[in-house]
Amino acid sequence: MELTWGDVCGRRLRRHGLIPPLTEGGPAAAAAAMCGTHAQVLTAAEVSICLRLSDATRSDVQAALWSDRSLIKTFGPRGTIHLLPATDLAMWCGALSSLPVNGRHTPDVRVTAEQTEELIAAIGAILADKELTVDELTEALADKVGAWAVDPVMPAFQTLWPRWRQVVHIAAHRGVLCFGPNRGRNVTYTNPARWLPGFVPAPQSDAIAWLLDRYLDAYGPATPQHFARWLATTPGWANRLFDRSRLAEVSIEGIRAWALDGDPGSGDMESGGTGDGDAARGVLLLPHFEAFVVGGQPRELLFPGAAWSRALAGSQAGNFPVLLVDGVVAGVWHQKKSGKNVAITVEPLGKLNARQRKQLEAQVERIGAILEARPSLTIGTVAVGAHA
Repeated sequence: MELTWGDVCGRRLRRHGLIPPLTEGGPAAAAAAMCGTHAQVLTAAEVSICLRLSDATRSDVQAALWSDRSLIKTFGPRGTIHLLPATDLAMWCGALSSLPVNGRHTPDVRVTAEQTEELIAAIGAILADKELTVDELTEALADKVGAWAVDPVMPAFQTLWPRWRQVVHIAAHRGVLCFGPNRGRNVTYTNPARWLPGFVPAPQSDAIAWLLDRYLDAYGPATPQHFARWLATTPGWANRLFDRSRLAEVSIEGIRAWALDGDPGSGDMESGGTGDGDAARGVLLLPHFEAFVVGGQPRELLFPGAAWSRALAGSQAGNFPVLLVDGVVAGVWHQKKSGKNVAITVEPLGKLNARQRKQLEAQVERIGAILEARPSLTIGTVAVGAHA
């Protein structure tokens, strides 16, 4: 099947709940639609989720996290902080814990496989009935495991972290750690089983098949290399997974890729733009680390022309908030919040027509509503650099 890039953009926008927004399911449904919400910057995650819902605000996301627990803040793909639907957490943990683990630390810092298992068991037991700050968990691990676990040997942010922190994302992937509510400025960790009775990670083989389906539903058609990059794992592992999965080969502007076999969206694309393909037209303001651009591939089609040098940090997506026009990156933007006001500067890389300018103004109003602030729009140069 030969697909145009417009076909693919339309399909992804609709599957992500961006154009049009989702009509039911709330913040958890929005997080599921994008296959997890990157939350390194929590306010950006709130905007990502609310853009997929017609009238939600950041308060609704906070309620989903800390009141009804329909969202879980934890370590997701690439070992980065994500908001994941609570109902999917068992599958996420089963899938992420199945990935090859690469040692990134020098031998004098690295924990052994046996020490990793000891730390994970201890973390799960310590957090089983409480929320602890990093310092409190460090003290508890020193008592339970020994001084070796808390030696300050890990270089991080111009300081040294205790040795146990190299396994924090592994503990999350094993299902014994997630974030609790902040205590002032301090992060807390807890065990997700406190909030999800009967919680157990799903069997790995079932879970990784589930995750591939979810990924291809949101980001397909894609290649094993795209999937490996999204998960920060090895291309060889992804190749083997694709080889044993039931997939359909397609071509995107001559680029070979794969979609789920029997995906109803494939018929929409093949028929010349009906159904999923209708969603390709529109203007969006996507925040830092927005899933649509971080996971979107081929990147050279998503960031065409001047967008490649202006909206990427090297080849890394997400470090700039982006202006999206008809499914492709067409500029960058910046917000500055002051009290109840938020000033939004948008730098298009080309001329916007009257329809697009009106849609941009509507997006600015929507961002303001999400942030519960009064917005203003300036079209001009964004002087702020990429987020590290």
